[in-house]
Amino acid sequence: MSENKTRTSRISPDKNINKDYLYPTFDNNEILKEKKTGHLPAMGWNSWNAFGSNNTEALTLAMADKLVELGLDKLGYKYVVLDDGCYKSERVNDRLTNETFKFPNDFKTLSKKLHDKGLKFGMYNDIGTNLCAGSAVGTCGFEDWDAKSYIDWDIDFLKVDNCYYLWDNATFSNPENAKYTYAPNIKAVKVVGNGFCKELDACKDGTLLGRGAYIHKNGYVTNIGTFDGTNVGPTPIGDQSGELSFNFNIAEAGEYEIYVTYATGRETEVGEWLQVAVGNKENEVRYFDDLLPATADKETFEQSKAIVVKLNKGDNIIRLMNHRRQENVINSYAAMFYGLYEAAPEKDILLSICEWGKTQPHNWGYKLGNSWRILNDITFNVGSDGDPGKARWTDPGTASITSQYNKAVVMDEFAGLEKGWNDPDMLVIGMDGVTDTMSKTHMTMWCMMNSPLMLGMDLRKVNKGDNIYNIIANKELIALNQDKLGIQAKRVYCSIAESDPDKIYITNNDRIDILAKPLADGDFALSFINLSDNRFTENCEISKDTILSFIGNKMTNAGEIKNASKFVLKDLWTGKEAIVEDGVFSVKKLEPYDNLTVRVSIKR
Repeated sequence: MSENKTRTSRISPDKNINKDYLYPTFDNNEILKEKKTGHLPAMGWNSWNAFGSNNTEALTLAMADKLVELGLDKLGYKYVVLDDGCYKSERVNDRLTNETFKFPNDFKTLSKKLHDKGLKFGMYNDIGTNLCAGSAVGTCGFEDWDAKSYIDWDIDFLKVDNCYYLWDNATFSNPENAKYTYAPNIKAVKVVGNGFCKELDACKDGTLLGRGAYIHKNGYVTNIGTFDGTNVGPTPIGDQSGELSFNFNIAEAGEYEIYVTYATGRETEVGEWLQVAVGNKENEVRYFDDLLPATADKETFEQSKAIVVKLNKGDNIIRLMNHRRQENVINSYAAMFYGLYEAAPEKDILLSICEWGKTQPHNWGYKLGNSWRILNDITFNVGSDGDPGKARWTDPGTASITSQYNKAVVMDEFAGLEKGWNDPDMLVIGMDGVTDTMSKTHMTMWCMMNSPLMLGMDLRKVNKGDNIYNIIANKELIALNQDKLGIQAKRVYCSIAESDPDKIYITNNDRIDILAKPLADGDFALSFINLSDNRFTENCEISKDTILSFIGNKMTNAGEIKNASKFVLKDLWTGKEAIVEDGVFSVKKLEPYDNLTVRVSIKR
C-alpha cells in the first residue's frame, strides 16, 4: 500500500498533506512518479454539450456508432465519455451504480460494447460531495472505493469536476467555505523569546509578496490567499496568490513564540485559515496550518495563541499565507489518482481535471493530470435530444469560444508531453449560434493550442462530407494537434499588444493574432486569426526571424529555417500552396471570425 492517501476526509481538510502537494513544489516541474506521461491531447466525444444530464445508454451507443460510421475513430476520436447524469442520485451501499432507467445495463457491459467497437470508455465524477447536477455521489471520502469501481468497469478516461467541494467556496458549495481559502485580516505580529520582544505592524513593517494581498484603508492586510481563476480577468501568468512577509534580525538562535493579531471572516478576501512559515518559499518550514478561532467580525482583532517556531541567529523571514485553495484541491485529485493507481498500477487512465481554473491548476495539474480546465464552462446552454443547444463566439464571461481562447493562448509554457494540456473545454461546433466560419476558427484554435478535442454535438446530425464533418475531420488540422513533438502554439503577434504577445492576457477581441507552432518533422504552422466581427483588410505580416525569436528554441531545425531562402506554404483549409521567397509571411484580408492557417516547409 502506498503512503499516499486514497481517501479524503469529509470532516475537515486533510492536515498531513504530502509535500508534493504543497505550494513550494508547484514550480519544480516534478510529476508524481506513478503518472504515465507522453500522451497527446485526448480526442473523442463527451455527452454534456449535446444532452446535459439527460444522456442515455442508447444515445451513447448511437454516438459511438456514428464515430465509427463517419470514420472519426480512425482520425483519433476514440474516447466516449459519459458526463453527469449517468449514476443513481444516491450511493447504494456506499457504491456508485448506474441510473437504471437511462442506463439499464451496468457500466461494465457498456464499456465492453465500446471497446468492442475499438473505442475507449470515459466516465465522470466530482471531488465534492455531489455532482454538479446534484446527485449525492461525489468522490469525496470514497475515492478508493470509486477507483475500484472504475477499474472494474474498465474505464480509460476519468473527468473529475469540482462542485459541492467542502474545502472551498466552489460552485454550489457553501459560500462560507471561503474561511478555508483566505487568511484572516492581519494587523500585527509579535515575536517573543530569548530576551527578544518585538511587535511588527503589518502595514508598516510587513512586505506584500506575490499578487492579491493589499493594505486595507483601515490599517490591516487583507486578501491573503489565491486568486479564483474560474472567470475571465486574472492573468494566468505570474504569481497567483499573495502573502504577508516580515524580515527581522535576532541575536540568538532558538525557539521563539509568534503571536498574530488577526480578525476573521468567511467571505472572499478574509477567512479563518492561516499558514505560518519560517523562511522563503524555497526553504520554508511550516509551523502552523489550521483555522484560527473566529473573531466577532472581520475588523475586531484578537491576538492568537503562541505559535512556537525555530529562528536562526541573524536575518529571518516569517511568512503569513494561505495556499490551501490549491493544496486542498490537489490533495483531493491525488486521492483519486492514487486510488486508480493502486487498484490497477499497470492501467493507463487519463485524468481530466475539471475544476474550471478555480485553483490555477496550470500551476500544479501537471503533477498528476493529463489535462486541466482553465475556466468555467464554454457554454451553459447545453442541448437535449433534438435540441443542439447554444454557444457564442464572444461573451463577457467564460461562456464563449474567444473567452476560453484568450486565456489558453498565453498558457503555452504550462503544457507539454511530460506535463499535460491546457483545456479550454469541449468543442461547441454544431451548436446553435456558431457559424461554419466560427467553427473552422474554433477548430483551428484548439488544434494549434494542443487542446483536447472533445466533440460535444449530436453526431446523428453529421453526415460524411457536410460542412461540420469537413471541419471536425480535417486531417491537416488534427495533425497539428496530434503532432508528436507535442508543443502548444505560441502567440507571436497580436495587433493590439505593444509587447510580449505571448504573455499578455487580452480580452478585447477587436484584433488579429498570429500563432506559431513547431512540428516534429521540422515544419511549423502559422495561424492568422481575426477574432473581431469586422472584416480585416490591412496587411498583417511576420518574419521568420521574429518567429524564430519566439519558438526557435523549440524547433527541431531552427538553423535550417534561419538559413532557408524559400518556403512552401500549404493552406490547411483549402489545400492550396504558395511560395514565399523573402521569409515574410502575411495575410492581406480576413473575414470576421475567420483564419488563415498554413503549414510552412522549407522549399527543397
